[in-house]
Amino acid sequence: MLGTDFTTGSPDWLDLGSPDTTAAATFYGRVFGWDFASAGPDAGGYGFFQQDGKTVAALGPLTQEGASSAWTVYFETPDAEATARAAEQAGGTVRMAPMDVMEAGRMAALTDPGGAEFAVWQPNAVKGLERTSENHTLLWAELHVADPEAVLGFYRGLFGWRWAEMEAPGMTYRVISTAAGDQQDASFGGVAPLQPGADKARWIPYFATTDADVVAASVQESGGSVLMSPADVPQVGRIAWLADPFGAPFAVLKPDPRM
Repeated sequence: MLGTDFTTGSPDWLDLGSPDTTAAATFYGRVFGWDFASAGPDAGGYGFFQQDGKTVAALGPLTQEGASSAWTVYFETPDAEATARAAEQAGGTVRMAPMDVMEAGRMAALTDPGGAEFAVWQPNAVKGLERTSENHTLLWAELHVADPEAVLGFYRGLFGWRWAEMEAPGMTYRVISTAAGDQQDASFGGVAPLQPGADKARWIPYFATTDADVVAASVQESGGSVLMSPADVPQVGRIAWLADPFGAPFAVLKPDPRM
């Protein structure tokens, strides 16, 4: 599972772009109990979702014309420029060129060849998320894309990712790991083929929970929606797909204890 000792290719940051950051902060505060702390007067409305004073995600206003509210997963890189160049050469798109984020680090916003948006983070003062794989924190990152094998080749070129196939109902699922360490211990996410009716390729963050049903009910009560009702997945756990009031999708997982 995802930890906070980040290496190249690890999900090390996560943020939400929203058209109404005040309402979004209220929603996630109700659903997950998160607090919101501004990054300061020069941060353009950006700030941090926190749990017991530890940063678990971030929130900011939408900055690109026509953008929809969505969560963005960031992957660690030692060199944002080199990763952006490699992404473009491999058929991806650079949506936002590498830039410094004050003294925190350096970032770039990219799109893979399958159309899924992501970002990279080259840490400086801010190393990454301060808490993961605990209740109501990031546990898993999942890519849904039309051609998993082709897109995984793209990410392997950027980060050296490894993957292992496993059969799931109606699909082949690929569990992805960073390049370093034991493959199972280094796993942090998965890739699934885009399902019929899905509108676009995307990365979906999964947040750990002790009760997926309670979270799903809280989402509805707080103005969000349930995209997939809580359901048990053998040897994985109980999963629900949800969306906040502005349509940003995310998921929760109560892990099977055997994971």
